[in-house]
Amino acid sequence: MAKQKEKRKNNGIVRRDFIKTSAVVGAGLMLPFGVPTLLRAAPKTVKIGSIQPVTGPLAVIGQGQRKANIMAAKQINAAGGIKSLGGAQLEVLLGDSESKPEVGRQEADRLIKDGAVALQGPFQSGTAMAIATLAEQRQVPFVMDVAALDDITQKGYQYSYRVFITAKGLVGGGIQYLKQVTEMKGVMPKTAVVTNTADPFGKGMSGGFLKGLEASGMPIQIVERIEYPLGIQDLSAEVAKIKSLKPDLIFPVSRPGDSVILTRELYKQKVSLMGIFCPGSPGWYEPQVVKDLDKLILYVLVNVPWINPLSPVYQMADAAFQKEYNLTLDTNSAYAYTGTLVLADALERAGSVKPDDIVAALKKTDFKDHPVLGGPIKFAENGDNTGALTGLLQIQPDPDPMKRARVVLPKEFAQSQEITFPWPQLWER
Repeated sequence: MAKQKEKRKNNGIVRRDFIKTSAVVGAGLMLPFGVPTLLRAAPKTVKIGSIQPVTGPLAVIGQGQRKANIMAAKQINAAGGIKSLGGAQLEVLLGDSESKPEVGRQEADRLIKDGAVALQGPFQSGTAMAIATLAEQRQVPFVMDVAALDDITQKGYQYSYRVFITAKGLVGGGIQYLKQVTEMKGVMPKTAVVTNTADPFGKGMSGGFLKGLEASGMPIQIVERIEYPLGIQDLSAEVAKIKSLKPDLIFPVSRPGDSVILTRELYKQKVSLMGIFCPGSPGWYEPQVVKDLDKLILYVLVNVPWINPLSPVYQMADAAFQKEYNLTLDTNSAYAYTGTLVLADALERAGSVKPDDIVAALKKTDFKDHPVLGGPIKFAENGDNTGALTGLLQIQPDPDPMKRARVVLPKEFAQSQEITFPWPQLWER
């Protein structure tokens, strides 16, 4: 009996449990949490805080991430909860950063006061930095499902862990794929314009890309770098400037709102390009953006941390997400979903809600069965995920808008063997 108890206590989320688990009631999904056990009394609750930008300019992303956090927690609960804690049920406390770092910090503080033993979120790097500082002060574990800015994990913090890739990793992936595409197609662009939002991620990501591109030795001259405020509603002047510069490529670091405005303005002003190559940012693969822009977004190339379309975990989670919300589990929501799984796995192995016990478990994370591209999720000393990887997507024609964003590189994950580059001009489609 003692051995069985010890086995239960140390039972993390492993593949053998994933294979044998029962279907989750009402979700149509199997989760790697073992078979639920009958309890004599209602299990206690473990509160975790989810801070996402569900209003403001990043609301399209934040709403999907919140839904993914909630769905993952529901599935974990339906599969028996945190068994090492007697089947404790996860309760997701909800916070809205409003796409503002200072509000995100306030919301995180509120959730901690409401009893959250750990936090996750928040998509925006500036908000993640603010919450990481608070988490360190309050000594509360913080799992960043999406936030790429390198500086977040360069402060020596002990309570912050990042599932997502770093901006440096994003830059490296983007330059690697840009080289591959130009070599495969035998076409080398001569000039390009970089555009970016003037927030911490936009500035940091575009600045890192510029340095990486220069170091790569690729003979692409950046003729202009154009910055604009996050949430901008008109890019006509910026696009007019781009047109006057006659670049071969645009390298945008964007968000969903400005990517739509930029693309429509490029079409309106008939700006001739070889294509758009996004070095690593949202705005080009979200299902609603792809649907709204329709033919105008076709053939955009995007370097991005992405879902693993070949993963059984992704396939089942996506089916459940579509059933629950009529939405595809995209890269942002898939990482949010993964963040909840990683946090639950740490709680399971910790068998405790004490902050230092959860942190000790996070440090030993080796999480293999997840729905995103990359190797097992393991955390370096600074809290970064050593298994994180990007993929190259191209938005390609398909009658179903939900199937247009396709992995084209690396080849082992590819959904399409064709890459269109240069693209047909926007007004010729």
